Amino acid sequence: MTWNRSPAGGGSAVTVDHSDDTGLARLRELGYRQELKRDLSVLSNFAFSFSIISVLTGVTTLYNTGLNFGGPATMTFGWFVAGAFTMAVGASMAEICSSFPTSGGLYYWSARLSGKRWAPFASWITGWFNVVGQWAVTTSVDYSLAQLIQVIILLATGGKTGGGYVASKYMVLGFHAAILLSHAVINSLPISCLSFLGQFAAAWNVLGVFVLMIAVPTVATERASAEFVFTHFNTDNDGAGIRSSLYIFVLGLLMSQYTFTGYDASAHMTEETKNADKNGPIGIISAIGISILVGWGYILGITFAVKDIPYLLSPDNDAGGYAIAEVFYLAFKSRYGSGVGGIVCLGIVAVAIYLCGMSSVTSNSRMAYAFSRDGAMPFSSVWHKVNRQDVPINAVWLSAFIALCMALPSLGSLVAFQAMVSIATVGLYISYALPVLFRVTLARKCFVPGPFSLGRYGVMVGWVAVLWVATISVLFSLPVAYPVTKDTLNYTPVAVGGLFFLVIASWVLSARHWFTGPITNLDG
Repeated sequence: MTWNRSPAGGGSAVTVDHSDDTGLARLRELGYRQELKRDLSVLSNFAFSFSIISVLTGVTTLYNTGLNFGGPATMTFGWFVAGAFTMAVGASMAEICSSFPTSGGLYYWSARLSGKRWAPFASWITGWFNVVGQWAVTTSVDYSLAQLIQVIILLATGGKTGGGYVASKYMVLGFHAAILLSHAVINSLPISCLSFLGQFAAAWNVLGVFVLMIAVPTVATERASAEFVFTHFNTDNDGAGIRSSLYIFVLGLLMSQYTFTGYDASAHMTEETKNADKNGPIGIISAIGISILVGWGYILGITFAVKDIPYLLSPDNDAGGYAIAEVFYLAFKSRYGSGVGGIVCLGIVAVAIYLCGMSSVTSNSRMAYAFSRDGAMPFSSVWHKVNRQDVPINAVWLSAFIALCMALPSLGSLVAFQAMVSIATVGLYISYALPVLFRVTLARKCFVPGPFSLGRYGVMVGWVAVLWVATISVLFSLPVAYPVTKDTLNYTPVAVGGLFFLVIASWVLSARHWFTGPITNLDG
């Protein structure tokens, strides 16, 4: 990795007065005028990505998956496998972000790196996969918070074994709607307020992890051995009929890979970040790196309090099968005779998930704003508007509304809802890989990096990133249980394939006649 002295793009280097904001100067070179308030520091930019990755969110909500498919060994070692490859994806994105620091992010990068002939199509498919993937992330995050609130209420009223209150699916959806409404209201505030909340979210995630990884195993009267935490491989995956250890390990990686999503927020916030051609890449790299370290500590701390995996996964336990909630609850109940302390710990996680959803809406709205600025969305002129505080207010409320709509399938079937949410991992990563693919193929010889550069390793790291995304796209589409039925079918390929079909069909039938890719709006 190297840091060049002057910013550059997909052409020749341009000399810039370094007494000015280099990110602002680069935005002008790319053909855009400044419309959003450029007030974020490098810390704030990092905070948005870090709070969306939110290890407390990802690990907590998919801890059941980790325990079920491989258990402790898959989680402790699989975390680093997914983390290392994610860093390759992030580093490749950071290099491109340094050259093209715009809110459009990935779809703009694809347009600039694919050549004039392919630019409109590359921009179209990347943009739609990214914006829909982000809406799916917001949906999954806020709905997981609604489910956690349901579990907290259940435990606070006596637990499942004590006749606790179980909220209906309609009430859970109501929680989800209320959370989204509050997130839309918060994201309507000036960027200075969001900057503070973003930094608070990052601090909460770090401090929350340290509190939980120390408190839970310390309070537990029985703790797992180091041998169990690092070597125990769970193959009793709830009667799923899978016997291959490698297959089980692969399926368990979903917990880690789902957590490592959303760091493209640093790219989408570049038009509001000072010296974005330098600070945007720092935000991406640091968010991933710190999440790897902090997240591993969280996994270890919680897993040392795990003893009976089948019981934790059983729907008949106090938490109704929500494994990590049962771990917290039992740890305090075994020590003090009451699980109140465990409920408080769940409250810490709930706040982290709430802040994660808040930052996710922020990133969503900036992507929708930029995509509509280039005329790619229906009613683009509406979503592109900014208010007096320089906030893309309509795009904010659009993102919240669509995230609500994407949760509606949960009323019919959680299987259908999970198919929708699967786009959050696979669909979003496809949008990450496309501009990187163009950078290492069509633009291999003409790409000129910005201040942040991977140097001679850029192409190699880029290929690693592309191949990893191709690999997880296949792995996470595999069946998770045998025999395969309508209730056990992995609907990921259906959901992602459906999105691909709609994007291609809309291009062939309509967009190819009028969409020309990113449009400059710099007067004169």
